[in-house]
Amino acid sequence: MSKANQRQVTDTHEKTDSVVVSPQPKKQSFISALGLDIGRRRIGVAGCDGTGLIASGLTTIERKSFELDLAQLKHLAQERRVQVLVVGLPYSMDGSLGKQAQEIQKLAKRYAQALQLSLEYTDERLTSFQAEQLLQAQNISPSRNKGLIDRKAAALILQQWLDKRRTSLTTERKLEEKLSF
Repeated sequence: MSKANQRQVTDTHEKTDSVVVSPQPKKQSFISALGLDIGRRRIGVAGCDGTGLIASGLTTIERKSFELDLAQLKHLAQERRVQVLVVGLPYSMDGSLGKQAQEIQKLAKRYAQALQLSLEYTDERLTSFQAEQLLQAQNISPSRNKGLIDRKAAALILQQWLDKRRTSLTTERKLEEKLSF
């Protein structure tokens, strides 16, 4: 240890009337969410890592009935200790909610209530198109891989929500730091 560092440590210990407050590192809170891309025939399902940084496609549920679809979602939710459902809403290009979006809201509310999970929505405009573009970039035929498109779209929906959440939490922490001084 250099003399300057020794002096600094000594000076700190000698000042008994002052309090040095060092910010405690905030624990990274665990988050587990399922992202859903609900379509008429299939539900693309994505999950995230516990830190809430990365979303990835998990599975595609071929829709049969509410009860059968719910059973599959329930299994995933229990297995992954899910806390929140994030559902993509197909807003119109003008930002309004059309009939399809309203139907998805009703179904998503039923899933969330049955699973006893909180529910959040995010704009899913163009996620299926983006998913198709990703597949084409990998030389995978989108027309032959509809389930994969739904899974990738669900991952894009969930990633968008995670990014917004992280930005919001960062902004809150910065505001708290400013207010605490």
